[in-house]
Amino acid sequence: MAMDTKILSATDDGISHAAALLRQGGLVAFPTETVYGLGADATNGQAVAGIYEAKGRPSFNPLIVHLSDAGMARNHVDWPDAAEILATAFWPGPLTMVLPLRNQQNLSPLVTAGLNSVALRVPMHPAARRLLAEFGGPVAAPSANPSGRISATTANHVMAGLNGRIAAVLDDGPCSVGLESTIVGLTGPDPVVLRAGGLPQEAIEAALGRPVQTAQGSEIIAPGQLASHYAPDAAVRLNAGKARGDEVLLGFGPMQCDLNLSASGDLSEAAANLFGHLHQLNSTRRPIAVAPVPMQGLGRAINDRLQRAAAPR
Repeated sequence: MAMDTKILSATDDGISHAAALLRQGGLVAFPTETVYGLGADATNGQAVAGIYEAKGRPSFNPLIVHLSDAGMARNHVDWPDAAEILATAFWPGPLTMVLPLRNQQNLSPLVTAGLNSVALRVPMHPAARRLLAEFGGPVAAPSANPSGRISATTANHVMAGLNGRIAAVLDDGPCSVGLESTIVGLTGPDPVVLRAGGLPQEAIEAALGRPVQTAQGSEIIAPGQLASHYAPDAAVRLNAGKARGDEVLLGFGPMQCDLNLSASGDLSEAAANLFGHLHQLNSTRRPIAVAPVPMQGLGRAINDRLQRAAAPR
């Protein structure tokens, strides 16, 4: 049965209401600097199961747990030196770390999809930080959109995909980064980038003082690794110089197109615009052609999302 999804403003009253809904086992979408997340009490198995149901998310796809500070993270996982370095440099911020679970922990097994590791993040967004502090515990929160579809970077995007399926949306405007967090795996001897995202790999390597490998293979060990993901309804064609037939063209740099990620070629602007522009072009119900984006810095994450959006379904 559909529920009445409330839209809450990021005031003290709105934050308190959202935290109360989380304590009651409700699902609350909230803004982070990356994308809007769909939050549930990570210790409440029934609430976490509601995330999978609302999104239509495969149960083998693990969730990111959002925390108010690094101290809370250390309560749940083994904490190697690399984690301390990265947390000091980039938390709060668009970095998720996958770390080994400790034997004694109270997270729902549904959060980890049965794995012996968990993905943790401390977000930077003021509303997210206030909500997490008010709630006082771990919040499981994948992106607030139907599984496999374009991620939500505004409250309107959330409502378009999840209205009637969740308790509330905490609205605090558009997300500033616009790409999901970068995920670094720290379960083995060497750090591995499991998903490119809002923090460039070069920054991670600079903090650690060494090169970092990227994940190879098809095993799902972190969120956002499904081959087909972030997908519009219609087909997506990459590395397009111009539109063909009925296509609409998503551009980059100075060019004629229907929408431009960044006419000036700014990768930060392009990242912030990516999902919003895909939502706009998706509303035309026409195939989408996408201009080339450089494979450097945030361009790696942009291309990762575009490749998954264009993958066979």
